[in-house]
Amino acid sequence: MTPSLPELDGATRVLVQLSAAIAAGSEETVRRSIVEAARSAPAGEVEEVVLQSYLFCGFPRALNAAREWRRVAGVPAPTSDEADDIALIPEWRTRGEQTCAAVYGDMYEKLRLNVRDLHPALDAWMVIDGYGKVLSRPGLGLERRELCVVAACAAMGQDRQLHSHLHGALNVGAGPDAIIATIEAVAELIGTERARSARLLLARVLGK
Repeated sequence: MTPSLPELDGATRVLVQLSAAIAAGSEETVRRSIVEAARSAPAGEVEEVVLQSYLFCGFPRALNAAREWRRVAGVPAPTSDEADDIALIPEWRTRGEQTCAAVYGDMYEKLRLNVRDLHPALDAWMVIDGYGKVLSRPGLGLERRELCVVAACAAMGQDRQLHSHLHGALNVGAGPDAIIATIEAVAELIGTERARSARLLLARVLGK
């Protein structure tokens, strides 16, 4: 696990802002955020934030962001990716179970039961696709991924998922200061009410 980030470094700041912009910003906002991220963060990490956005924001926003990223990056997409190889499904399941357990901690088993009660397909997609095929990719550390997920959930006003991922960010090593800094970094973009809601929810999670 990477060392805890006591506050956001420049690269992490632009990545969480990009995540929030993809989740709820206009195309112009996404464009500005991608340009800023390209200046301040490793290209591979920017690409991973764009890719993981489909889990939380849906394909339309992910595709629009990816199109803008390709334009700004100025390089073509890779010719292949492990996501093409369905023979890796058992590995994705194993990775997904490990990553999901790391994020949810002692709530992992309850989460799996609750999601499976909604539909077994959702449980399988969550573990294999979400946590295995996407969030366990090597191009971006799990701590930064979780901070980006926090930013996206806050931007969309998805408080139930935000609550889970605030805990998740703590569970994978993000310090409270880094999470507070994440919310403050996206506060202007997500608006007063959503920022206030995120702050209150974090205070509850931290027991303050």
